[in-house]
Amino acid sequence: MPKRITAPLDFETAQSLRSGDSVLLSGTIYTARDAAHKRLCELAAENKPMPFPMEGAVIYYAGPTPARPGQPIGSAGPTTSYRMDAYAPTLLRLGELGMIGKGSRGPEVIDAMKETGAVYFGAIGGAGALLARCVKSAELVCYEDLGAEAVRRLEVKDLPLTVVIDSLGNDLYQTGRAAYLAWREQQEA
Repeated sequence: MPKRITAPLDFETAQSLRSGDSVLLSGTIYTARDAAHKRLCELAAENKPMPFPMEGAVIYYAGPTPARPGQPIGSAGPTTSYRMDAYAPTLLRLGELGMIGKGSRGPEVIDAMKETGAVYFGAIGGAGALLARCVKSAELVCYEDLGAEAVRRLEVKDLPLTVVIDSLGNDLYQTGRAAYLAWREQQEA
């Protein structure tokens, strides 16, 4: 049974999640991809204020397509997360507690997650139109010149996610593969 959680995350919730947990996320999240991450890190380096609250923030690595009439957003699937790896530790240290994307993360990101208590969620790639159904509203926050990659504030309801890497550094891409290989070896024996 999936765990129901709300964004922004609080530290206790982030700490309670474990790699492999299924969650339904509701609340406020933000979209940002690599160009936006670069600008956010430049603001941080200059000690300038962030364009949205970082404390407990959940950032979805997505560049949504334009919305159809009557819809808050177009297709909103995850992008490959490693493209944000150079920037993620900075944002985690500013208070971000959740990241949503697809694919593995580098050791620097995992170390920063363990240091800050953050979690990394996986969203299903190729299901952007279905995931968009969970978006109840979308509002431009900043960097309009980036088009689809501008930062947007999304209100989501029951966004289905999997905890890929928890705050202890447990990585489903590693543990899941090991469990499968052990199962396969047992089947072949």
